[in-house]
Amino acid sequence: MAKDLSYTYLVVGGGIAGVTCAETLAILRTDQTDRILLLTESTLVKAVTNVVPLGKILNRFDVEEKSAEQLSSASNIDVLSDQLYQIECDLHQVRTIAGRCIKYRYLCLCTGARPNIIDKAKGNANVIGIRDTESVEEFRKRIQTATRLVVVGNGGIASELVYEVGGMEEIHWVIKDPYISSTFVDSGAATFFRERLQKKDSAERDKTVCKRMRYTENDDAGENSTVGVTKRGAALGPDWHREFNIKKPGENHPTDEKVSVHYSVEVEDIKESTSGLQVRLTDGTTIECDFVVSATGVVPAVSWTGGCDRSFKLGPDGGLFVDWSMETSVTDVYAAGDVCYAGWDHAPHWFQMRLWTQARQMGAMAARSMAAKRAGEEIYQDFCFEMFNHVTTLFGYQVVLLGRYNGQGLNDKYEVLLRMTPGLEYIKFVLVEGRLQGALLVGETGLEETCENLILNQLDLSPYGEELLDPDIDIEDYFD
Repeated sequence: MAKDLSYTYLVVGGGIAGVTCAETLAILRTDQTDRILLLTESTLVKAVTNVVPLGKILNRFDVEEKSAEQLSSASNIDVLSDQLYQIECDLHQVRTIAGRCIKYRYLCLCTGARPNIIDKAKGNANVIGIRDTESVEEFRKRIQTATRLVVVGNGGIASELVYEVGGMEEIHWVIKDPYISSTFVDSGAATFFRERLQKKDSAERDKTVCKRMRYTENDDAGENSTVGVTKRGAALGPDWHREFNIKKPGENHPTDEKVSVHYSVEVEDIKESTSGLQVRLTDGTTIECDFVVSATGVVPAVSWTGGCDRSFKLGPDGGLFVDWSMETSVTDVYAAGDVCYAGWDHAPHWFQMRLWTQARQMGAMAARSMAAKRAGEEIYQDFCFEMFNHVTTLFGYQVVLLGRYNGQGLNDKYEVLLRMTPGLEYIKFVLVEGRLQGALLVGETGLEETCENLILNQLDLSPYGEELLDPDIDIEDYFD
């Protein structure tokens, strides 16, 4: 491939946001002479597949790992495996690690985020992050000879890791909160999940095999390869634990006594010992282990080796500040996914979280905005930003999050209705003055579309009181 290139649209990043942006541009472009380039550090990219609508906004989907060649042939998108080195906004061009100069009309940065690994400053090789396919493979290698594991973090990856891993003699789960999985759920749902974690029944927890084409990183040196550069893969998808067997061969899952949850503490220090690592917690507890998994969140990846000739406005979390059209403070430069900060005035029931769902939505919105600007057309923000919505899996259950599902931003001025059937479902409604503001649905409840409608239309539910969640009443038919 030539050193000097020119494209109408340049998308940087092979994760969900970047691939969604590029694929949407391929559909929206009206001038077939407009060219699209996806610049990705890895020869593997993440693409959204098997989208299943659960409501007007809410969708459940899988994330499939594809080769760059497959994406290119299927979507008429050029894919280049290289790494962004420098952005020259005044000249509308970027430079790569391999020395290429790529001119663009519109640029979309979907560089994602990097793991916020604990003890990173000391460079401890026995402290690993779980973020992408490569890091999961590293984890699988280590558990083959390890017997004692410490997992730090309380989000989705940490929760699924503790639940899915098998064959360890000791698993210590270190969380800074008073209950598990606090990133997504409340203490009541955490208790519901804790019962599932305690069972550890292998029959109950047999995974559905993810029968998809699998690809591996191509390390062959060629003209498109980047020599001597550390490559970062795209973030894991929502069902990553189904694609990887993180159970030691020939071993049963650990019993409940082997999973110790350390609540309301953080890691104070990590030291090397003759038997592995010594992890000291803030409550004075010392844990001996073979290695530590850090699943403690991410930091927007906004720095490039060669820098940029313009200063981007950043949000309070360090992400690239974008308006509702996903455009940054620099003209013709857009951003989507984990790298950006949603700087517009949010709808009452929407807020930003760095999740696969929002990466997909933002990538598509950025593509719409760039295509509209190219065509001189006026567009409006996508309806999906009217309400927070996310579908994931925790401890083997489907989990649906809608609106202010944990009362976020409501200043404790709300009431909660609960319905729980142990081992089956957990339903929480968050109401303010009789109107539904958010919902947490665990299990196959069938209430996704109903809750979505009730949040969007703000129907007064006061007359129904606590009967709203009466198990003998099918509210999905009542409010259809």
